[in-house]
Amino acid sequence: MPYRRLPNTDTARHKALTKAFEKGREIPPFKLAFSQSTFRRVQSFLPSFERAMYETKQAYSNQVKKNKEYIKVQKKAKMYISHFIQVVNMAIMRGDLTESGRSFFGMHDNYTKLPLLNSEADLIKWGEKLIHGENLRKANALSPITNPTIAVVRVRYEQFLDAYKFQKTLQKNYQRAQEHLASMRKETDDIILNVWNEVEKTFIKLSEEEKRLKAEEYGLSYVFRKNEKIKTQALKNNKVQTV
Repeated sequence: MPYRRLPNTDTARHKALTKAFEKGREIPPFKLAFSQSTFRRVQSFLPSFERAMYETKQAYSNQVKKNKEYIKVQKKAKMYISHFIQVVNMAIMRGDLTESGRSFFGMHDNYTKLPLLNSEADLIKWGEKLIHGENLRKANALSPITNPTIAVVRVRYEQFLDAYKFQKTLQKNYQRAQEHLASMRKETDDIILNVWNEVEKTFIKLSEEEKRLKAEEYGLSYVFRKNEKIKTQALKNNKVQTV
Protein backbone atom coordinates (compact mmCIF):
# COMPACT_ATOMS: atom_id res chain seq x y z
CA MET A 1 0.00 0.00 0.00
CA PRO A 2 1.52 3.38 -0.98
CA TYR A 3 2.06 5.90 1.78
CA ARG A 4 1.00 9.52 1.80
CA ARG A 5 3.77 12.10 1.54
CA LEU A 6 3.09 15.58 2.86
CA PRO A 7 4.80 18.53 1.14
CA ASN A 8 8.31 19.28 2.40
CA THR A 9 9.17 22.34 0.28
CA ASP A 10 7.48 25.73 0.06
CA THR A 11 6.73 25.18 -3.62
CA ALA A 12 5.04 21.86 -2.82
CA ARG A 13 3.12 23.46 0.06
CA HIS A 14 1.91 26.22 -2.22
CA LYS A 15 0.83 23.68 -4.81
CA ALA A 16 -1.15 21.71 -2.21
CA LEU A 17 -2.87 24.83 -0.85
CA THR A 18 -3.68 26.08 -4.35
CA LYS A 19 -5.18 22.73 -5.33
CA ALA A 20 -7.38 22.71 -2.22
CA PHE A 21 -8.44 26.31 -2.90
CA GLU A 22 -9.33 25.54 -6.53
CA LYS A 23 -11.37 22.50 -5.48
CA GLY A 24 -13.18 24.57 -2.87
CA ARG A 25 -14.20 27.09 -5.53
CA GLU A 26 -15.11 24.58 -8.23
CA ILE A 27 -17.12 22.06 -6.23
CA PRO A 28 -20.36 22.81 -4.31
CA PRO A 29 -19.95 22.58 -0.52
CA PHE A 30 -22.15 19.47 -0.21
CA LYS A 31 -19.95 17.64 -2.73
CA LEU A 32 -16.59 18.91 -1.51
CA ALA A 33 -14.45 16.24 0.16
CA PHE A 34 -13.34 18.55 2.97
CA SER A 35 -15.26 20.87 5.28
CA GLN A 36 -16.16 24.49 4.65
CA SER A 37 -14.35 25.55 7.82
CA THR A 38 -11.15 24.05 6.44
CA PHE A 39 -11.79 25.68 3.07
CA ARG A 40 -12.13 29.07 4.78
CA ARG A 41 -8.75 28.48 6.44
CA VAL A 42 -7.20 27.75 3.05
CA GLN A 43 -8.92 30.77 1.50
CA SER A 44 -7.75 33.09 4.28
CA PHE A 45 -4.19 31.78 4.58
CA LEU A 46 -3.17 31.25 0.94
CA PRO A 47 -2.73 34.98 -0.02
CA SER A 48 -0.44 35.56 2.99
CA PHE A 49 1.65 32.51 2.14
CA GLU A 50 1.91 33.56 -1.51
CA ARG A 51 2.96 37.07 -0.48
CA ALA A 52 5.66 35.68 1.84
CA MET A 53 6.95 33.44 -0.96
CA TYR A 54 7.01 36.37 -3.40
CA GLU A 55 8.82 38.67 -0.95
CA THR A 56 11.45 36.00 -0.25
CA LYS A 57 12.00 35.40 -3.95
CA GLN A 58 12.18 39.14 -4.64
CA ALA A 59 14.61 39.77 -1.78
CA TYR A 60 16.88 37.01 -3.06
CA SER A 61 16.67 38.32 -6.63
CA ASN A 62 17.60 41.85 -5.49
CA GLN A 63 20.57 40.53 -3.54
CA VAL A 64 21.90 38.49 -6.46
CA LYS A 65 21.39 41.32 -8.95
CA LYS A 66 23.14 43.93 -6.82
CA ASN A 67 25.90 41.50 -5.85
CA LYS A 68 27.28 41.59 -9.42
CA GLU A 69 27.63 45.38 -9.21
CA TYR A 70 29.04 45.11 -5.69
CA ILE A 71 31.80 42.71 -6.74
CA LYS A 72 32.94 45.16 -9.45
CA VAL A 73 33.12 48.02 -6.95
CA GLN A 74 34.93 45.80 -4.45
CA LYS A 75 37.54 44.77 -7.02
CA LYS A 76 38.16 48.42 -7.96
CA ALA A 77 38.65 49.40 -4.33
CA LYS A 78 41.04 46.49 -3.79
CA MET A 79 43.05 47.46 -6.86
CA TYR A 80 43.45 51.12 -5.82
CA ILE A 81 44.32 50.27 -2.21
CA SER A 82 46.85 47.71 -3.44
CA HIS A 83 48.39 50.14 -5.95
CA PHE A 84 48.70 52.88 -3.34
CA ILE A 85 50.63 50.56 -1.00
CA GLN A 86 52.83 49.37 -3.88
CA VAL A 87 53.63 52.99 -4.80
CA VAL A 88 54.65 53.67 -1.18
CA ASN A 89 56.93 50.61 -1.17
CA MET A 90 58.48 51.52 -4.55
CA ALA A 91 59.12 55.09 -3.38
CA ILE A 92 60.96 53.66 -0.35
CA MET A 93 62.98 51.32 -2.62
CA ARG A 94 64.01 54.30 -4.76
CA GLY A 95 64.94 56.29 -1.67
CA ASP A 96 62.25 58.92 -2.26
CA LEU A 97 60.70 57.99 1.08
CA THR A 98 62.27 56.64 4.25
CA GLU A 99 61.25 53.25 5.67
CA SER A 100 59.83 55.02 8.70
CA GLY A 101 57.24 56.51 6.34
CA ARG A 102 55.36 53.23 6.47
CA SER A 103 54.42 53.91 10.10
CA PHE A 104 51.99 56.60 8.93
CA PHE A 105 49.94 53.81 7.35
CA GLY A 106 50.11 51.43 10.30
CA MET A 107 52.86 49.27 8.78
CA HIS A 108 56.19 48.24 10.29
CA ASP A 109 59.27 49.98 8.90
CA ASN A 110 60.48 46.82 7.16
CA TYR A 111 57.02 45.72 5.96
CA THR A 112 57.67 45.23 2.22
CA LYS A 113 54.88 42.79 1.37
CA LEU A 114 51.34 43.66 0.40
CA PRO A 115 48.87 43.05 3.24
CA LEU A 116 46.06 40.58 2.76
CA LEU A 117 43.15 42.22 0.97
CA ASN A 118 40.98 39.14 0.50
CA SER A 119 38.06 40.01 2.73
CA GLU A 120 35.72 42.96 3.08
CA ALA A 121 37.10 43.56 6.57
CA ASP A 122 40.65 43.76 5.13
CA LEU A 123 39.60 46.39 2.58
CA ILE A 124 37.78 48.46 5.21
CA LYS A 125 40.75 48.30 7.59
CA TRP A 126 43.39 49.23 5.01
CA GLY A 127 41.25 51.86 3.32
CA GLU A 128 40.89 53.63 6.67
CA LYS A 129 44.61 53.26 7.42
CA LEU A 130 45.72 54.73 4.09
CA ILE A 131 43.34 57.69 4.22
CA HIS A 132 44.22 58.44 7.84
CA GLY A 133 47.95 57.95 7.17
CA GLU A 134 48.08 60.24 4.15
CA ASN A 135 46.22 62.94 6.08
CA LEU A 136 48.89 62.69 8.80
CA ARG A 137 51.64 63.00 6.18
CA LYS A 138 50.02 66.11 4.74
CA ALA A 139 49.71 67.55 8.26
CA ASN A 140 53.49 67.03 8.57
CA ALA A 141 54.07 68.88 5.28
CA LEU A 142 55.27 65.75 3.49
CA SER A 143 54.91 65.33 -0.26
CA PRO A 144 51.67 63.50 -1.18
CA ILE A 145 51.72 60.03 -2.70
CA THR A 146 50.66 60.13 -6.35
CA ASN A 147 49.51 57.74 -9.04
CA PRO A 148 47.12 57.06 -7.41
CA THR A 149 46.57 59.97 -5.07
CA ILE A 150 44.74 59.38 -1.82
CA ALA A 151 41.82 61.43 -3.20
CA VAL A 152 41.28 58.84 -5.95
CA VAL A 153 41.71 55.99 -3.47
CA ARG A 154 39.18 57.63 -1.16
CA VAL A 155 36.59 57.84 -3.96
CA ARG A 156 36.95 54.13 -4.76
CA TYR A 157 37.02 53.23 -1.08
CA GLU A 158 33.85 55.20 -0.26
CA GLN A 159 32.05 53.72 -3.27
CA PHE A 160 32.96 50.28 -1.96
CA LEU A 161 31.86 51.18 1.59
CA ASP A 162 28.46 52.41 0.37
CA ALA A 163 27.98 49.29 -1.75
CA TYR A 164 29.07 47.09 1.16
CA LYS A 165 26.53 48.64 3.53
CA PHE A 166 23.77 48.38 0.91
CA GLN A 167 24.61 44.74 0.24
CA LYS A 168 24.44 43.99 3.96
CA THR A 169 20.99 45.62 4.05
CA LEU A 170 19.86 43.41 1.16
CA GLN A 171 21.20 40.33 2.95
CA LYS A 172 19.26 41.28 6.08
CA ASN A 173 16.10 41.82 4.02
CA TYR A 174 16.46 38.36 2.51
CA GLN A 175 17.14 36.77 5.88
CA ARG A 176 14.09 38.53 7.36
CA ALA A 177 11.90 37.35 4.48
CA GLN A 178 13.19 33.79 4.89
CA GLU A 179 12.48 33.83 8.61
CA HIS A 180 8.95 35.17 8.03
CA LEU A 181 8.24 32.45 5.47
CA ALA A 182 9.68 29.80 7.79
CA SER A 183 7.42 31.00 10.61
CA MET A 184 4.38 30.26 8.42
CA ARG A 185 5.29 26.65 7.64
CA LYS A 186 3.82 25.15 10.80
CA GLU A 187 0.38 26.59 10.09
CA THR A 188 0.70 25.76 6.40
CA ASP A 189 1.42 22.12 7.21
CA ASP A 190 -1.46 22.00 9.71
CA ILE A 191 -3.95 23.30 7.13
CA ILE A 192 -2.74 20.86 4.48
CA LEU A 193 -2.87 17.99 6.97
CA ASN A 194 -6.49 18.86 7.84
CA VAL A 195 -7.46 19.00 4.18
CA TRP A 196 -5.81 15.69 3.39
CA ASN A 197 -7.19 13.92 6.47
CA GLU A 198 -10.72 15.08 5.68
CA VAL A 199 -10.40 14.08 2.03
CA GLU A 200 -9.22 10.59 2.92
CA LYS A 201 -11.99 10.25 5.50
CA THR A 202 -14.59 11.18 2.87
CA PHE A 203 -13.39 8.44 0.54
CA ILE A 204 -12.68 5.85 3.25
CA LYS A 205 -15.37 3.40 2.05
CA LEU A 206 -13.88 3.16 -1.43
CA SER A 207 -11.31 0.56 -2.41
CA GLU A 208 -7.69 1.49 -1.78
CA GLU A 209 -7.03 2.27 -5.43
CA GLU A 210 -10.26 4.26 -5.88
CA LYS A 211 -9.62 6.17 -2.67
CA ARG A 212 -6.10 7.04 -3.79
CA LEU A 213 -7.22 8.19 -7.24
CA LYS A 214 -10.03 10.34 -5.80
CA ALA A 215 -7.71 11.82 -3.19
CA GLU A 216 -5.05 12.61 -5.80
CA GLU A 217 -7.62 14.83 -7.53
CA TYR A 218 -7.44 17.00 -4.40
CA GLY A 219 -3.65 17.18 -4.58
CA LEU A 220 -2.79 14.38 -2.17
CA SER A 221 0.56 12.81 -2.97
CA TYR A 222 1.24 9.09 -2.58
CA VAL A 223 4.52 7.25 -2.88
CA PHE A 224 4.83 3.60 -3.84
CA ARG A 225 7.44 1.53 -2.06
CA LYS A 226 9.91 -0.29 -4.27
CA ASN A 227 8.17 -3.68 -4.09
CA GLU A 228 4.79 -2.01 -4.71
CA LYS A 229 6.15 -0.38 -7.86
CA ILE A 230 7.20 -3.79 -9.16
CA LYS A 231 3.77 -5.28 -8.35
CA THR A 232 1.91 -2.39 -9.94
CA GLN A 233 4.02 -2.60 -13.08
CA ALA A 234 3.46 -6.39 -13.25
CA LEU A 235 -0.32 -5.93 -12.98
CA LYS A 236 -0.24 -3.33 -15.75
CA ASN A 237 1.80 -5.68 -17.97
CA ASN A 238 -0.67 -8.53 -17.34
CA LYS A 239 -3.58 -6.31 -18.27
CA VAL A 240 -1.86 -5.31 -21.51
CA GLN A 241 -1.12 -8.93 -22.38
CA THR A 242 -4.74 -9.94 -21.61
CA VAL A 243 -6.05 -7.26 -23.92
